Amino acid sequence: MPSSTQRSLSDGHELTPAPFGRTSEGQAVELFTLTNIHGIEVRLTNYGGIITSLKTPDRSGRFDDIVLGYDSLSGYLHDSPYFGAIVGRYGNRIARGRFTLDGTIYRLAVNNGPNSLHGGLRGFDKVVWNANPFRSEEGTGVALDYTSADMEEGYPGTLRASVTYTLTDADRLIVDYQATSDKPTPVNLTQHSYWNLAGDGTRDILGHELTIYADSMTPVDSTLIPTGEISPVAGTPFDFRTPMPIGARIDQRQNTQIRYGGGYDHNFVLNRGGNVGDGLVHAARVAEPTTGRTLDISTTEPGMQFYSGNFLNGSITGKAGHV
Repeated sequence: MPSSTQRSLSDGHELTPAPFGRTSEGQAVELFTLTNIHGIEVRLTNYGGIITSLKTPDRSGRFDDIVLGYDSLSGYLHDSPYFGAIVGRYGNRIARGRFTLDGTIYRLAVNNGPNSLHGGLRGFDKVVWNANPFRSEEGTGVALDYTSADMEEGYPGTLRASVTYTLTDADRLIVDYQATSDKPTPVNLTQHSYWNLAGDGTRDILGHELTIYADSMTPVDSTLIPTGEISPVAGTPFDFRTPMPIGARIDQRQNTQIRYGGGYDHNFVLNRGGNVGDGLVHAARVAEPTTGRTLDISTTEPGMQFYSGNFLNGSITGKAGHV
């Protein structure tokens, strides 16, 4: 682990590690603060690879935090719906908590209705990763790695996962994922930040204007498992091909998919055009009209899950006492 001393870089960047408490097992956890030349600040911890804070300016230059989470480690340890975390081995749901691979049936913990969600009872969001801060030509960052033992949470193979966060001077936060296994195994890593571009933690996101560059989505059953269909978004509440407030159609419960999800909790099939390889494509754009903040998302993946926070029921108190 790096020492808890600030690394002030001569060109205005900062990379600061600091203690962030201990797990219930006594493992030390650290918090890393990355700052670029424009003052954009990202804080992340090696517990769960969690982004705890991301501060950006509004149109008048006022900086505020635009992700949900907690002020201390204890919140993440005791009651967190994956705020800001790295999810693994498998992001999203696996039907009935089992899968078949090479003729063998593997059984997983069932922790979301009849299904297995986000890696099981102790997924990658609940482990302490090894962390190495760095400086590169792109910016400052932290490289995280974790080794998941064979049959951990029911998954075969010893899996070595690495996730690298890089904050650039172009105001980009780059998340790179890599995993290798000594046996065939499912793996689907993702980043689970909850964004609110209003930045004050007191308003909802229903007025955020969302664009998703996808002509199709994958319908789900009543337990939110994809049916195998690929359906056009045209003429449905899932048509975000042009900017649309998130809340404009979120209450259309006559739509079966909206009703199943309690809002939006669906995978969109991204328009990759001729880019059928691993290149980045523009997946989504979110704009918050009152602050002028915008968020653009690009990915190498074929699909993107849009989740509108439907299971947040007011029972969680987060940073600065905000519900």
